[in-house]
Amino acid sequence: MLVSDTPRPVIRPRRLRTSPAMRRLVAETRLHPADLVLPMFVREGAAEPQPIGSMPGVVQHSLDSLRRAAAEAAEAGVGGVMLFGVPLVRDARGSAGTDPEGILNLAARAVADEVGGAISVQTDLCLDEFTDHGHCGVLDELGRVDNDATLEVYREMALAQAASGADVLGLSGMMDGQTAAVRDALDEAGFVDTAVMAYSAKYASAYYGPFRDAVESALEGDRRTYQLDPGNRREGLREALLDIAEGADAVMVKPAGSYLDVLADVAAASEVPVWAYQVSGEYAMIEAAAMHGWIDRERAVHESVVAIKRAGADTILTYWALELANRLRKGDLA
Repeated sequence: MLVSDTPRPVIRPRRLRTSPAMRRLVAETRLHPADLVLPMFVREGAAEPQPIGSMPGVVQHSLDSLRRAAAEAAEAGVGGVMLFGVPLVRDARGSAGTDPEGILNLAARAVADEVGGAISVQTDLCLDEFTDHGHCGVLDELGRVDNDATLEVYREMALAQAASGADVLGLSGMMDGQTAAVRDALDEAGFVDTAVMAYSAKYASAYYGPFRDAVESALEGDRRTYQLDPGNRREGLREALLDIAEGADAVMVKPAGSYLDVLADVAAASEVPVWAYQVSGEYAMIEAAAMHGWIDRERAVHESVVAIKRAGADTILTYWALELANRLRKGDLA
């Protein structure tokens, strides 16, 4: 029989999609609770949780409610919690961020005492929450962010956060040389086991608005002189490689959903774990659309996070971390 006379097989890719069990069997991308990090806000002086209007279901915690929420996240198997502080008093230098008794350092201590060892305690190392001008660094006499003066404050913050029990410091300020400065400060002080996660490809995005509500940011203007231009793809990878060379233990792409190409680039090149942050605006849009009945909320939440994982993220910061972890544990998600 000639080869040309051989019957061609019927190709039916749909055979692998016939049932939930079959789809689970051949799934190329899987989520696990340990892949997820839950961002949490803690407000100085709060007696009870305060709802955040632009982020339905997310709150500014009191120290007591923060402890309970962290324990719940640990019980669900969530990989970590990332803490952000909301101080009562701000100044030009962001002094509440370096104060050992400042709200973020108190929060780290509280969570470390409550669930340390069972979950990764992570702290945001940036000044925007603590400055009265809302920028991520200290300003010079012309009102510009002073990169090198800011690094000195970051070194102080790093030591305060490490001493408070943080396992991972999230360097989100986008100052040049911040990873090397913080790593050197930690090592010199003996905090050699404290990890540094650099927000390397952090873009000047419109999707941060609800977060600024959550931390009650005083920012006027924008951060385009130090965050990346949304149109720049190669720059994101270059920033990540610089941070790796400076000693970052992990690197971040932020926002996640609108920058999946950058995330894929970084994941393909990185020799350290790659994290991605599904930011407040991404969260708020899905919640708002679901509230109007325009999309299936649970499917949209899962799909949006799977897309980030599929693009190459090892770890994902998402405000749905606890919800997803609980659904995964119950077998509701593949």
